[in-house]
Amino acid sequence: MGSSRSDSQSSSLISSLFSIVGLLAGAAVVADGSREPEVPCYFIFGDSLFDPGNNNNLNTTMKANYPPYGVDFPSGVATGRYSNGRTTADIIGELLGFESFIPPFASAPNNSEILVGVNYASGSAGLLLETGKFMVN
Repeated sequence: MGSSRSDSQSSSLISSLFSIVGLLAGAAVVADGSREPEVPCYFIFGDSLFDPGNNNNLNTTMKANYPPYGVDFPSGVATGRYSNGRTTADIIGELLGFESFIPPFASAPNNSEILVGVNYASGSAGLLLETGKFMVN
């Protein structure tokens, strides 16, 4: 039993470290005012903290494409993000100089947009052992 709790604590610590690193990376980037992005592409992997709507068309109960989600998003509608507005990945993308949000993989329209970046994050992706264990059908 002690090992299981230790594994859980280790997973939580690793998840927290990834979040902190992501926030620090976003805070360290300062847009210089040019229209060119700081990097050529931006690929995002994660769970519900970064999901931009990849779960919308999946056969899962883990969805966020209904009110009140999205009430503070620029369009004012729920996009599938697990937040009222932008996610940390969206904010980092803006700081990197991207003019639009990185699209979810599920709706990336064409190859040229995929070359700019794609968001593969999915709510209940299971990055932690505890993720979704109560959502099993």
